[in-house]
Amino acid sequence: MNDAQKPFGNKLVVVTGAGSGIGRATALGFAANGARIVAADLDLAAAASVSELIAARGGAAHARQADVSAAADMERFANWVRTEVGVPDVVVNNAGIAIVGPLLAHTEEDWQRIIGVNLLGVVRGCRLFGAQMAERGTGGHLVNIASAASYAPSASLPAYATTKAAVRMLSECLRAELAASGIGVTAICPGFTSTPIARAARYVGLPARGGGAGAREHRPCPAPPAVPAGEGRPCRDARGAARPAIGPGERRGQGHLRAVQARSGGVARAGQAGGRTVASAGWPMTPRARRQRGILEVVSVLQAL
Repeated sequence: MNDAQKPFGNKLVVVTGAGSGIGRATALGFAANGARIVAADLDLAAAASVSELIAARGGAAHARQADVSAAADMERFANWVRTEVGVPDVVVNNAGIAIVGPLLAHTEEDWQRIIGVNLLGVVRGCRLFGAQMAERGTGGHLVNIASAASYAPSASLPAYATTKAAVRMLSECLRAELAASGIGVTAICPGFTSTPIARAARYVGLPARGGGAGAREHRPCPAPPAVPAGEGRPCRDARGAARPAIGPGERRGQGHLRAVQARSGGVARAGQAGGRTVASAGWPMTPRARRQRGILEVVSVLQAL
């Protein structure tokens, strides 16, 4: 089967944050299904690595450096895409960062930074590329990577969860706005996925390891607190296998996610109006299993657009 016969044959797909994690897997997944890729990342070397891998597999890709938190940089990037490779059929706004710790330890600069990337970066991608799609007049699809954190409150992720909840609501508002133009909008809310975002996160207000200066930033996440006695009880799945115990907070979060999954409608295909909000949840898993499951869930949803 040649690329033109594949699900995304001759389609142009732009992915931000494509240098690693979910963005990298998404770019590779679309390329494997025939799409031409623009892999954008703040780290140009990482974007080039993805582009080279796609080319080595027989696909077509361009690597570009883009800072989604900078309005002028995103303007230049969107103009370059339209001028050099054309108006995209699908745009995946994936670039994001994390700040971990209690609200009272977040500074004004922390909030400005995470909003600039996680929320305004998505706003810019939707506004700039959405305008191109609307002007072209043949539809398209905007895919915004939110997070399961947008449904499940966390005392250690106030800024991250807030920005991801905003991305989810932005997507739902934009879906209604752009439906008449044949442009679909999908928000994807992945569950726990082991990607470099955790290693690159800024950690604030957490006990310093070893008491060293500056230990508040770029440290591994502390282990989650133990479930109090009687709060979580082992249960069995349909095959009789034991599932790990969970506490009431996690049960509430998973209940929200299941409710969202039950409300999710059909998936619109690229170039047609529609879309949906997709959430994923599950029982605690190993980092490798979380990474594989999370990325596969995202890619499978995108392939169904």
